Amino acid sequence: MKLVFMGTPQFAVASLDELIKSGADIVGVITAPDKPAGRGQKINESAVKEYAVANGLRVLQPTNLKDPEFLAELRSLDADLQVVVAFRMLPEEVWNMPDKGTINLHASLLPHYRGAAPINWALINGEKESGVTTFFLKHEIDTGNVLFTEKVTLTGKETAGELHDRLMNKGAGLLVKTVKAVESGRYNEHPQTALHADDTELKSAPKIYKDDCKIDWNQPVVNIYNFIRGLSPVPTAYTELNGKTFKIYRAEYQEAEPGIQPGAFLSDNKTYLKFATKDGFISVTDVQLEGKKRMEVAEFLRGVKL
Repeated sequence: MKLVFMGTPQFAVASLDELIKSGADIVGVITAPDKPAGRGQKINESAVKEYAVANGLRVLQPTNLKDPEFLAELRSLDADLQVVVAFRMLPEEVWNMPDKGTINLHASLLPHYRGAAPINWALINGEKESGVTTFFLKHEIDTGNVLFTEKVTLTGKETAGELHDRLMNKGAGLLVKTVKAVESGRYNEHPQTALHADDTELKSAPKIYKDDCKIDWNQPVVNIYNFIRGLSPVPTAYTELNGKTFKIYRAEYQEAEPGIQPGAFLSDNKTYLKFATKDGFISVTDVQLEGKKRMEVAEFLRGVKL
């Protein structure tokens, strides 16, 4: 089978690498256009492009997926199947082009956590398990018929970054399995409506913006703990300290009667810094104050007096 691969971030690189190792015939790679980034506005290539170029793969970087020239070039690749991992919404003329359709790898157990940030929301909501799903694309986002899923058990302590890496590798293997099944014709499709009870509310995973990341210290301590790890390392939970943005990457928690107003902090200015919630304390361990580098809390306290 001839495959076209579509993806942009590091999460997609593992899948592309695993497909190549499996012997897949990748006739083209579609990824985001280069863009300036950082203070120097240096042109930045996507992780997928860097990998594809290093491995001699043909790369297309359309700014408009409906552009007639791009569609003609994509059609000329004559792919039997398209594979999408962490890319963007595709118009029907793209996902419906190959004879065998287009499959997507999603970092959740569909139909739950459809959307842009499934890894973050699974941890924010304190889920006990997560996983990866492969499915055929259709009109509505993340709603196509499911092909395969693979679950992972969550510890209740991992960060979004750590779960990202677990699902990235787990998903790469599942994608290869899916491609081989589609090629051989040995697979079953499962409508997502059949995978959850009608009276069960589906959990969603919308994109997370900076304003969504501010900590509400009036929340239960366990919820705040999950919020911090679910946003670490990006986009990062934050509060305000000394009038500046204070990002929290890692923390521990204890349930207790705080005795002080939620959001107030306690510190010995040497080894610990903890914030009160309505029913406990969040002890921060890995932080970054606006204008400073990220550091362990003891190092932070050596340079800042609270």
